[in-house]
Amino acid sequence: MIYCVEDERNIRELLVYTLGTTGFEAKGFGDGKEFKKALKEELPELILLDIMLPGEDGYTLLEELKKEPSTSEIPVIMVTAKEAEYDKVRGLEGGADDYITKPFGMMEFLARVKAVLRRSKKHSSKKEYHYKTLTVNVERHQVFDNDRAVELTLKEFELLRYLVENKGIVLSRDEILEKIWGYECAGETRTVDVHIRTLRQKLGDSGFLIETVRGVGYRIGDSQ
Repeated sequence: MIYCVEDERNIRELLVYTLGTTGFEAKGFGDGKEFKKALKEELPELILLDIMLPGEDGYTLLEELKKEPSTSEIPVIMVTAKEAEYDKVRGLEGGADDYITKPFGMMEFLARVKAVLRRSKKHSSKKEYHYKTLTVNVERHQVFDNDRAVELTLKEFELLRYLVENKGIVLSRDEILEKIWGYECAGETRTVDVHIRTLRQKLGDSGFLIETVRGVGYRIGDSQ
């Protein structure tokens, strides 16, 4: 099930129809009140969230979703006409998994949806990683800085896991963008930098383990 929160009826119906004709089950909601009522009845696999909504805006709803344990790991794609870098960064730092700016083509829209769903269902064969003060438990989706539990969004967790899985290897921003976000997006490597910065802050004392390799990208662990 995919929930689409969009106040413009024509756009909402188009997205729900497009998803329905390509094998997805989807429901549309015109505001946050309807959306939150539906969440109490059924949790979706993915949420498409507009920013400019009547009542609570998309940023507020995103913040509430990420604070609530039952919804914190549901991937969210912001679908909005707000295209300023500030708005994109605010959405991504708030925990959104992707950001699509209107207008957009339906083929691109579906590709983004499939990529986010695919990433959210991936599982690592290794159950736990350890490096110095950092512990990443894949099976339980837990991260520890020493003995302190660290709360991460789904995207932050996947980014950290990708880094520890490739310990000692310098990963370029383009590689990370392609692997974690699932699509090539020239000029959008800012997305990676935003998530790395937030990840470091949340990791506390373990944040220094994520090394910036100037002009290339990021690495955890000594070079091999």
